[in-house]
Amino acid sequence: MSDAQLLHAERQARGEETYQGKLLEARQTDLKDEFVLLILSAPIIILAWGVFSENPETLEKINVFFEHFAALPTWFSSLWVLVVASIFGIKGTQIWRNGKSGKK
Repeated sequence: MSDAQLLHAERQARGEETYQGKLLEARQTDLKDEFVLLILSAPIIILAWGVFSENPETLEKINVFFEHFAALPTWFSSLWVLVVASIFGIKGTQIWRNGKSGKK
């Protein structure tokens, strides 16, 4: 571990890498990641609840929900992916560009 820290410090001194400690410290106390995870998990939880409740009316409502969810416009889905990617620190624009270039 100390060799890795030394190598990182040398790279910082040469200007090859930047200090990211403050960014990592700030992200550790940030709750938006957990909030997004909760929102993304909500459909799975709702689906499980519908299946285990064994109520046909509940299952029908859940099926209607997922039909409408699947019919969301592409722009909205793309925007949602970019927002979630940026929250988790992924460069969403690169993902979007790579996805676009892969479809050519």
